[in-house]
Amino acid sequence: MDTLIQQIRAFNRERDWERFHSPKNLATGLAVEAAELLEIFTWLDDDQSRELSAARLAQLRDEIGDVQIYLLNLADKFGLDPLDCAAEKLETNRSKYPAAQVRGSAKKYTEY
Repeated sequence: MDTLIQQIRAFNRERDWERFHSPKNLATGLAVEAAELLEIFTWLDDDQSRELSAARLAQLRDEIGDVQIYLLNLADKFGLDPLDCAAEKLETNRSKYPAAQVRGSAKKYTEY
């Protein structure tokens, strides 16, 4: 992860893009890229979304890469380790969604 973050920093420096990478702009870019990822699945039913064509799978790889780059850029601006953030959130979710209580349910924690 650290190597990738260093590569992203170098990429941005080489292009003099740091000045455009305010937290607001990075969050906006992340949302746009997430929407592009979602677009791949538009109009597919559940089964079709599990069996992507080679072309759609290639698009998915690109969009996951874009989302990851924006997310790492944003985390880096605040000195946050994205893996730590995910691990901490998983622990929070464990307490919000106890397995014995929510198993097989898609309800939000406020609904049970």
